[in-house]
Amino acid sequence: MISTAIAIQNATREAVMDDGIMSFASMMYHHKDEMTPDEFARAMFEYSTSLSALTATLVTSACLTESQLDEMMNTIKEMESMGKDITNGNE
Repeated sequence: MISTAIAIQNATREAVMDDGIMSFASMMYHHKDEMTPDEFARAMFEYSTSLSALTATLVTSACLTESQLDEMMNTIKEMESMGKDITNGNE
Protein backbone atom coordinates (compact mmCIF):
# COMPACT_ATOMS: atom_id res chain seq x y z
CA MET A 1 0.00 0.00 0.00
CA ILE A 2 2.83 2.41 0.82
CA SER A 3 4.60 1.53 -2.42
CA THR A 4 1.41 2.35 -4.36
CA ALA A 5 1.10 5.70 -2.60
CA ILE A 6 4.73 6.50 -3.41
CA ALA A 7 4.20 5.46 -7.05
CA ILE A 8 1.17 7.77 -7.28
CA GLN A 9 3.11 10.62 -5.69
CA ASN A 10 6.02 10.11 -8.11
CA ALA A 11 3.68 9.92 -11.12
CA THR A 12 2.01 13.16 -10.06
CA ARG A 13 5.38 14.88 -9.58
CA GLU A 14 6.50 13.63 -13.00
CA ALA A 15 3.35 15.04 -14.62
CA VAL A 16 3.71 18.45 -12.98
CA MET A 17 7.40 18.68 -13.90
CA ASP A 18 6.90 17.42 -17.48
CA ASP A 19 8.69 19.63 -20.03
CA GLY A 20 5.56 20.21 -22.10
CA ILE A 21 3.43 21.07 -19.06
CA MET A 22 6.11 23.40 -17.68
CA SER A 23 6.48 25.11 -21.07
CA PHE A 24 2.73 25.67 -21.21
CA ALA A 25 2.72 27.17 -17.70
CA SER A 26 5.69 29.39 -18.60
CA MET A 27 4.00 30.60 -21.77
CA MET A 28 0.85 31.51 -19.85
CA TYR A 29 2.83 33.34 -17.17
CA HIS A 30 4.97 35.33 -19.61
CA HIS A 31 2.14 36.22 -22.01
CA LYS A 32 -0.78 36.66 -19.60
CA ASP A 33 -0.83 40.45 -20.08
CA GLU A 34 -1.11 40.02 -23.86
CA MET A 35 -4.17 37.76 -23.63
CA THR A 36 -7.79 38.75 -23.38
CA PRO A 37 -9.63 37.33 -20.37
CA ASP A 38 -11.29 34.76 -22.65
CA GLU A 39 -7.95 33.71 -24.15
CA PHE A 40 -6.41 33.40 -20.69
CA ALA A 41 -9.36 31.35 -19.45
CA ARG A 42 -9.05 29.05 -22.45
CA ALA A 43 -5.30 28.68 -21.88
CA MET A 44 -5.91 27.85 -18.21
CA PHE A 45 -8.50 25.26 -19.21
CA GLU A 46 -6.13 23.70 -21.76
CA TYR A 47 -3.29 23.67 -19.21
CA SER A 48 -5.52 22.06 -16.59
CA THR A 49 -6.82 19.39 -18.94
CA SER A 50 -3.32 18.60 -20.22
CA LEU A 51 -1.97 18.27 -16.69
CA SER A 52 -4.95 16.18 -15.58
CA ALA A 53 -4.72 13.84 -18.55
CA LEU A 54 -0.99 13.31 -18.12
CA THR A 55 -1.39 12.76 -14.37
CA ALA A 56 -4.18 10.22 -14.93
CA THR A 57 -2.10 8.39 -17.54
CA LEU A 58 1.00 8.21 -15.35
CA VAL A 59 -0.93 7.24 -12.21
CA THR A 60 -2.80 4.53 -14.11
CA SER A 61 0.48 3.17 -15.44
CA ALA A 62 1.97 3.22 -11.95
CA CYS A 63 -0.97 1.34 -10.41
CA LEU A 64 -1.87 -1.23 -13.08
CA THR A 65 0.12 -3.98 -14.74
CA GLU A 66 0.32 -4.15 -18.52
CA SER A 67 -2.30 -6.91 -18.65
CA GLN A 68 -4.62 -4.88 -16.41
CA LEU A 69 -4.17 -1.87 -18.70
CA ASP A 70 -4.98 -4.04 -21.73
CA GLU A 71 -8.08 -5.38 -19.99
CA MET A 72 -9.19 -1.86 -19.08
CA MET A 73 -8.72 -0.64 -22.67
CA ASN A 74 -10.69 -3.61 -24.02
CA THR A 75 -13.49 -2.89 -21.57
CA ILE A 76 -13.56 0.77 -22.62
CA LYS A 77 -13.76 -0.26 -26.29
CA GLU A 78 -16.61 -2.67 -25.52
CA MET A 79 -18.51 0.04 -23.63
CA GLU A 80 -18.04 2.49 -26.52
CA SER A 81 -19.29 -0.14 -28.96
CA MET A 82 -22.33 -0.89 -26.80
CA GLY A 83 -23.05 2.84 -26.57
CA LYS A 84 -22.93 3.17 -30.35
CA ASP A 85 -25.22 0.15 -30.71
CA ILE A 86 -27.70 1.64 -28.28
CA THR A 87 -27.72 5.03 -30.02
CA ASN A 88 -27.46 3.52 -33.52
CA GLY A 89 -24.22 5.49 -33.99
CA ASN A 90 -25.91 8.82 -33.24
CA GLU A 91 -24.36 11.08 -30.64
